[in-house]
Amino acid sequence: MASAVERTDDLVREYLIYRGFTSTLKHLDSEIKADKEKGFRVDKIIDQLQQLIQSFDLTGLKEYWAYLDRRLFSRLEDVYRPTVNKLRTSLYRFYLIHTVQMKNLEKTQEFFLKQVLELQAQPEWRDWFALPFIPAPEQNPSFSPYFSRQWADTFLVSLHNFLSVLFQSSPQPVLLSFDSEVQRIKTVQEENEELRQMLFALQGEWRQKKDEEMVHHKLAPYVQHMDRLGDTELDLVSSQRNVNMTTPSRNFFSTFLPQTRRAPGKLAPGPQSSPWKDPAVTQSAKAKDLPSAKDLKMPTVSTATVDLTTGHSRQRRQHDHEKERKELLSRLPQQSSEKKTDSDPDAQTEALPDQTDSTNQTRVCEVGGASVEQPFIKLSQEEYAEHHSSIMHCKVDCSGRRVASLDVDGVVKVWAFNPVMQTKATIMSKSPLLSLEWAAKPDRLLLLGSGVGTVKLYDTEAKKSLYEMSIDDVHPRILSLACSPSGTSFVCAAAAQAAHSGVATEGDARVSAPVSGQLLLWDTKTVKQQLQFALEPGPVAINCTGFNHNGNLLVTGAADGMIRLFDMQRYESALSWKAHDGEVYSVEFSYDENTVFSIGEDGKFVQWNIHRCGVKQSEYSLSQDAVGPFVLSGYSGYKQVQVPRGRLFAFDSEGQHVLTCSSSGGVIYRLNKADAGLESVLSLGGHKAPVVTVDWCSAMDCGTCLTASMDGKIKLSTLLAQKP
Repeated sequence: MASAVERTDDLVREYLIYRGFTSTLKHLDSEIKADKEKGFRVDKIIDQLQQLIQSFDLTGLKEYWAYLDRRLFSRLEDVYRPTVNKLRTSLYRFYLIHTVQMKNLEKTQEFFLKQVLELQAQPEWRDWFALPFIPAPEQNPSFSPYFSRQWADTFLVSLHNFLSVLFQSSPQPVLLSFDSEVQRIKTVQEENEELRQMLFALQGEWRQKKDEEMVHHKLAPYVQHMDRLGDTELDLVSSQRNVNMTTPSRNFFSTFLPQTRRAPGKLAPGPQSSPWKDPAVTQSAKAKDLPSAKDLKMPTVSTATVDLTTGHSRQRRQHDHEKERKELLSRLPQQSSEKKTDSDPDAQTEALPDQTDSTNQTRVCEVGGASVEQPFIKLSQEEYAEHHSSIMHCKVDCSGRRVASLDVDGVVKVWAFNPVMQTKATIMSKSPLLSLEWAAKPDRLLLLGSGVGTVKLYDTEAKKSLYEMSIDDVHPRILSLACSPSGTSFVCAAAAQAAHSGVATEGDARVSAPVSGQLLLWDTKTVKQQLQFALEPGPVAINCTGFNHNGNLLVTGAADGMIRLFDMQRYESALSWKAHDGEVYSVEFSYDENTVFSIGEDGKFVQWNIHRCGVKQSEYSLSQDAVGPFVLSGYSGYKQVQVPRGRLFAFDSEGQHVLTCSSSGGVIYRLNKADAGLESVLSLGGHKAPVVTVDWCSAMDCGTCLTASMDGKIKLSTLLAQKP
């Protein structure tokens, strides 16, 4: 009850401040300070009684007990009156024992002089009038028990329990009933969390059982003992599979077979269609030549994660075999796949390239005639589906524990994905939200930029808004936020109202002239603006911002196609150059921070050297699916168009690979030189609508890729890096 009263007091204060009743608030605070019931805090009441006893304030003690009797004890039934009287008697005795222990005989005699009329008719006090005249009362058999520590503790505990039960059983106002509702909701949430974990565990067991059944029932008989075959036998089995199967199947072992040309034609199934011996016969004939199971490195059929050591060994053997086969083929005249006959062993041993997204295998791909291991394995992919409209921003905090996502309806979800995916907080705003950013210190704080010129600082653990900063009324749209990694300051990009918004219909036209804007520096501790950056040649809307690792440099991309680099130690522009035809949508520092990458409205992905102003180091072409505007088709010819708002690309922990958007999921590319272009290494997939923003978190052991789409779905893909 005490906690409910305190929370109610805080809510009443907040309400009075909101209504402007300052005089009422002052009276409330003064009466709370003078409250003798201490907000129904039993420990505070006990402390007040002990304080009066220790100060020998007999008058105050009697008055305080009389107040409790009048305010609380008088409401009890008559059956509890003897208990109240016993507690009052023990309280007076506790006071007397204290005066004797402190050798204050004057206060002892004062007690009997003032209480003689009240106590002389009570039989339990008859022997106590001799207390002041006994030389050593603590040794007297009649009084010695009251001088023990045990009696004092027993009395205080009894009084504490009596008051606690009294407060709990007393009728409460309707306003305090919310506390029980809060406790009930908390209990239900805990039960839901336990049931959700049980559900995840059962789903995992069900998937494992289903995969095992699929392996046992859908694989061909010759696959059952593939783990005991050597390289030669594996080639024979591969050719047998191509001959016998009219439709190539996607199975676990296709990723380990060489990815070469497809065998021409469709051959009828049956033993007569294959010039090769039966695999079982071949295996039995060469059983004595096969190495032992201890020496074999071929991975077995399993739904669990493939043993990486076994996979690497198998790939080395496969690589050597491929090298020997290519040397042999190089001596023969090259022939097209259409001219190869059914008796050509090479045509029959070629396997189909596997395009599956299997998470449990180590895949091998051919690049430039050599077998190269894929840099990432997709271990799992989960879906967060709490949003009901298109996503604008999706970012992981610095610790890699929480994710904040914002949709076009202005709903912000703060959620965690380790160990289970769970929503931690939901933020609903009356004003439209356009941007968000995690604070660096502390990382539980979240900055939310609105469309009415304000930035809100939200505590994701306490689930409450700390304060709201009014940025600029002339430029109300907060398009981008960036927190400095070295302090409490943040950069805020504010823009004027524009004809187009983040979501529009197909017929909406883009504004030709750049929108006016400002770039401001604010401090979260003082909640004040520190300075305004100078934007040359004129004020323009800044679409994207980003700091380097120590916060000494700030890079921005603007609606006029310019990239500006600011020195944050001098708070002035260091470099600026024309980067794109049209707006700059996304900009990031490279891993070594010697270059800057940007994506613009012209569809180009460019790497710029910051030591040589405006010099392109590399330029890559991306599809329209990776750049935007993003289009989602609906029924009856309706199309929804969304201008990019969040990050369009993100790097891995070493800066060698980049994650970009696509129409069906994220795509990971290997960064090569400009002449080599981008090399696609992994397609994450999983989406049915265009992906509009991405993020790549490498704070945990496994890299986590976030891809958010226009249908409100967010895919969380966990990757395992393959070290060469």
